[in-house]
Parts: sequence; structure tokens; C-alpha cells
Amino acid sequence: MEAAEWVNLSDDELLERKISQLGLKLDGTELQSLVQRLHDELSAKGLAFLPPCHIGDEWFVPVGIPAIFVPFFLAHDRLRKLEKKLILEVEGENPEWFMKLIRHEAAHAYFFAYQLQRRRKWREVFGATSNEETPQFYRPRPYSRSYVVHLDDWYAQSHPDEDFAETFAVWLTPGLDWRERYKDWKALHKLEYVDELMRSLAGKPPVHQPAYRVVDYDCLGIKLKTHYARKRKLIEDSYPDFYDKDLRQLFAAGPEVQGRWKASAFLRANRKHLMDSVCQWTNEKKYRVDKLLARLIERCDQLELYVQTGDPRNSLQVASYVTTLVMNYLFTGRFKRTR
Repeated sequence: MEAAEWVNLSDDELLERKISQLGLKLDGTELQSLVQRLHDELSAKGLAFLPPCHIGDEWFVPVGIPAIFVPFFLAHDRLRKLEKKLILEVEGENPEWFMKLIRHEAAHAYFFAYQLQRRRKWREVFGATSNEETPQFYRPRPYSRSYVVHLDDWYAQSHPDEDFAETFAVWLTPGLDWRERYKDWKALHKLEYVDELMRSLAGKPPVHQPAYRVVDYDCLGIKLKTHYARKRKLIEDSYPDFYDKDLRQLFAAGPEVQGRWKASAFLRANRKHLMDSVCQWTNEKKYRVDKLLARLIERCDQLELYVQTGDPRNSLQVASYVTTLVMNYLFTGRFKRTR
């Protein structure tokens, strides 16, 4: 199917198409120039290995395979719009964000291409690696200076492999004086090691570069509606019971209060502002926060709660409460607060 045939389909019609039917590719798109920018950055460091890039269902590097997969929805504006509608954000949608992500993935490709886990010093610097996936929930230390800060959520602290990938990405970023930026940080010795390691690899071909076969990594042979059903379920998770005591404390306007406003209506009117503010300061995904707000709204309706109009504390208190729930989720994997 040519792009001209599916680009004007309705969302419902498009969701019935398999991703593999859309004829997506990196060549000839703006993504090709961004991939070339990555290759230019690597070449400028004297590195010979330029990781091949392919269209995938998300950002990833297959375990053991030095190749980068770029999410399909970035390959066309129509798909970006669909991603925005269903997930509320488009990961890597602008050049700066794209480059941060692809530099991170390039590190994973280098890890496999040069079998870095076999190096004793690598293990001493970053820790013992394993075949375990990066945990979805971990307890970061936001003020730690033992790790660089590159992607959101203090991602370097989640796993030794991610620590290396984040350090590599910072090291590779053009125009960033990482020695000055991380002066007096313990993370500086990691950056210096990556600099030393990459200098030793300059000009050398990969020691491990198995042939890439599309059939081994065919993640696009599903309908868009199946892809998004899985993605939304993964992001939404299962929420615990919401907190009637908390909600009754937040929205305590009784029947005697004049000019009172239904709490659910108040939340609906402020939903986007609350979501944007909470996501800005927690770095949580918009879809997850939006679903949390939807459930709070539903529960407020069920409890028939009201808020006093004109009270300037309302928005601040609700934003603080939602932020507390989200931060607890980031640290524990659960929204429930500890009493």
C-alpha cells in the first residue's frame, strides 16, 4: 500500500492496517538526515562502526545485535498524529529529542558490536551486566552525582547497561563540555573511562556483527490497533483502589456551601493543565497521568464530592496530591500512598 493510499484514511480505518503494510522506511525522510547526523558524530570521534538503523515498533537495540530500531510512528506525520492522539505524546518527535534517544541506543549497539561486557574494567566501572531487562520500577536518587543525567527519570540509575548508554550519550553529544558539566561529580570517572575506551576502539571494525535478517525481528506484522492496545495496556497498568479519604479531604464542600462546584467538573476543567504540570515535574508519561485523572474524576462523581468555587488553593492542592501519587508510582510501581 502506498503512503498516498493510507495517509487519508480515518483513524479507525488506519488502525485496521498492519504496520508492515504501510511501506515505511528511513530513506528519503527527515529521519535519514538525523541518522546521518549520528553517523557523522561517531565519525568525528574517529569511530569506524556506524550502527545500521531500521524501522521498529519502538526505540530499541535487540539483545546481542548491534542495530538500532527507530519507532515507525516517526516516519510519517500522519502516524505522529495518531500516536499523539492515542498516547498523548510522541517520543523523539523533534530533532533534539530524537538525537538524545538515538545516541543512547548507539551505545547499546557499540556494547554488542565490541562485546564490552567481556572487559574487566568495564565491569569495574559500570557494574556486572546481565541478561535481565531494565526494570520498569527502580528507586533513583535524584541528587546523586555518581551518574550522568541525560534522559528523563534518572535512567542511568536503572541498570549497568543503561548507565553505560547514558554516559556514552553524554560523551558523544557535540558541543557539550562534559568535563566542565560533571566537574567534581563521581560520574566524571565514567565519562573519562568511556573517552579512553572509545579512543582505543577508534578505527577498529566491530568484533561482533552478525548478519541482520528481517524475519528475526519482524515486529511490524501486526495491526496498528493491536499495537496500540498493547502499548496502552502497558502504560496504563492496573490501578489500586483510589483514596476516598483523600478525595473527601480535598473536596470537602458540603451542601451548605454556596456556589459550590462538582469536584469532577472542576477536575475536567483543569485536566489538561494538571496533566501538563505534573508531567513536566515528574517526567511521567502523559497517558498514565491522564488515565489517573480520569479515574479520580470517575470516583469523585461516584462519591458526589464538591469543591468551593473561587478558592485559589484548589488547583495547588490537587496538583500536589496528583504529583504525590505519581512520584510514589515512579518509586514503587504503585499509586497507593503509605499512611
